[in-house]
Amino acid sequence: MNATERTIPAGRTDQRWRTAASHWAGGTFWSKATTAVAVFALTVAGLAAGTAPAVAASPTVVTLTFDDANADQLNAAQVLNAKGLKGTFFVPSGVVGTPNYMTVANLQGLAAAGHEIAGHTVTHPDLTTLTTDEATRQICNDRVNLTKWGFRVTNFAYPFAAENAAVEAIAKNCGYNSARGLGDIKTRFSCADCPLAESIPPGNAFNTAAPDEEDSSWTLADLQKSVTQAETGGGGWVQLTFHHVAASSADPLNITPTLLSQFATWLKARPSTTSVKTVNQVIGGTVKPVVAGPAVPPPATNGNLVKNPDLETLVSGVPQCWQQGGYGTNTAAFNVVAPGHAGAVAERLVVTGYASGDAKFLPALDLGGCSPGATAGHTYTISAWYKSTAVTQFALYYRTGIGSWAYWTSSPWFAPATAFQKASWTTPPLPAGASGISFGLNLFANGTLITDDYAMYDTAGAPAP
Repeated sequence: MNATERTIPAGRTDQRWRTAASHWAGGTFWSKATTAVAVFALTVAGLAAGTAPAVAASPTVVTLTFDDANADQLNAAQVLNAKGLKGTFFVPSGVVGTPNYMTVANLQGLAAAGHEIAGHTVTHPDLTTLTTDEATRQICNDRVNLTKWGFRVTNFAYPFAAENAAVEAIAKNCGYNSARGLGDIKTRFSCADCPLAESIPPGNAFNTAAPDEEDSSWTLADLQKSVTQAETGGGGWVQLTFHHVAASSADPLNITPTLLSQFATWLKARPSTTSVKTVNQVIGGTVKPVVAGPAVPPPATNGNLVKNPDLETLVSGVPQCWQQGGYGTNTAAFNVVAPGHAGAVAERLVVTGYASGDAKFLPALDLGGCSPGATAGHTYTISAWYKSTAVTQFALYYRTGIGSWAYWTSSPWFAPATAFQKASWTTPPLPAGASGISFGLNLFANGTLITDDYAMYDTAGAPAP
């Protein structure tokens, strides 16, 4: 994706933790508390004096995890390196090397310093919304990519903490030794009835419990309490999750380097029964062989290549295989409206507060489950029916060999229209190494855009106008 591109998984928000109640609904709640075992010897003299038996302190293990490979996490590495601590970095391989994310060289530097590189899917989707084949590609191929870059990859974290039994099985079958959830350990923000720590070893290695993710509302006292409540409550494993590490950030999922340094200094001074370890140091296990996900069928040369082109198939009120996208400074609102151009529904985009960038609705940026397949060197005729109060154009992206997505090009402008009009354009040849295309009409000003009935044809097999 380009420098400031953002994409939002269809039907999801930025909230990535779930409370224990959702586990009860699925019948999968794990008790994490451990019980201290008193090892003692009684003597006649001790009994006579009323000496209380000594109780051995139970160990507490803290793991510092960092999700999404954001470039500002290099600030965290500096803090941890200075304190002699090691962390686990969960990496979606599809964003590596793109603007605002870490590079392969950055990750290699982390690994050389003793930090763990772990899996987080290729493009960070909600795995529970995908087909089995696409979820398998996302989980397995991320591990394949990271392994090819030279990393020892044994542990995984679910994007958005979204998982179920089927997804857990896929993570195991892809060769991981564990997979982390979120929101199942007590904090002052949520889950008041949750355990104080995960057990060691976990009751379910493929849904390990962790507090909800840290954000800018967390204080030093909050971070400290997540540890001390485990220390006084029987010990166990506390996985803390961070995303951005910057002095200031527009993203609420941020901790300042100053606060992280204060917390790291405090952790270093804890009693010897409290230690800081990576996920791999806690879970252990061998490095299993990599397993590639199912191959994507070769792209067709005839017929409309867009899946759910008329937007009629909805999942939780959102057209299946489609997602919101955009970048820059603007406010975008998406919703399904009726009637559509030729069917029951269409998609409406309203942009307000525009200062820069754009917003659009487009086929999901995935590994082939929804995005139209395409052949390098071929040209494609794309089209959509639209109504708009402002100028619009097609914005196009292509999928690379490792499964990441890059901005490709944009079409000429199409004029505002009060009734449905057809916008159509033929692309230049698809770049070498590309295997898929995603495209959508956008708004790059305040206005309202309604779209429907998308199409994409290989030019050689496109129907006559």
